[in-house]
Amino acid sequence: MLDFPLLLHYKRFRFDDDEFYDFCVQNDQLKFERDNQGNISIMPNTGGKTGRLNLKLAQQIANWNDKYGLGEAFDSSTAFRLPNTAVRSPDIAWVVSDRWNGLTESEQEKFPPICPDFVIELMSATDTETESKKKMETEWLPNGCQLGWLINPFEQKTYIYRPAQAVQEIVGFDQKLSGEAVLPHFELDLSLLMK
Repeated sequence: MLDFPLLLHYKRFRFDDDEFYDFCVQNDQLKFERDNQGNISIMPNTGGKTGRLNLKLAQQIANWNDKYGLGEAFDSSTAFRLPNTAVRSPDIAWVVSDRWNGLTESEQEKFPPICPDFVIELMSATDTETESKKKMETEWLPNGCQLGWLINPFEQKTYIYRPAQAVQEIVGFDQKLSGEAVLPHFELDLSLLMK
């Protein structure tokens, strides 16, 4: 059995942003991410349970975003080119309108060169908590994410990440998460992940 993500190393060359985008488009049956060293990861598809939970989370964010219209929401098929040159695809992402509208049409169409203001990473059966936490701590927060939730549905734990603050651990899915100032009036009832 293969371990995922499958990491590809290229020592002779490194894709620039346009080349990496073209590579991903030409191989659209696969999902790729790139770290800030240029290493490419082939990401696995999610299983049914994780896909179902992802959709529930996306629906909550989309409903809130439709009501308040403060930004743009994205699902896990969207990759973002971060300031450190990594290209990452969170399970859920949200970008405030002013920042999104500051991008050109071309930038919006490809891998937007922007770090989302808010991300959710939902752990799947192929993820480890150590690697998932590392992504939050070394990719999302340092590149400008203002609020991040790492959700471990297997242990019913949620880790809340904010810039320059200690990680907050929430145990149990009988609680509600606040979108705080980043997502005003948004509240996620974690119990929906148990249904």
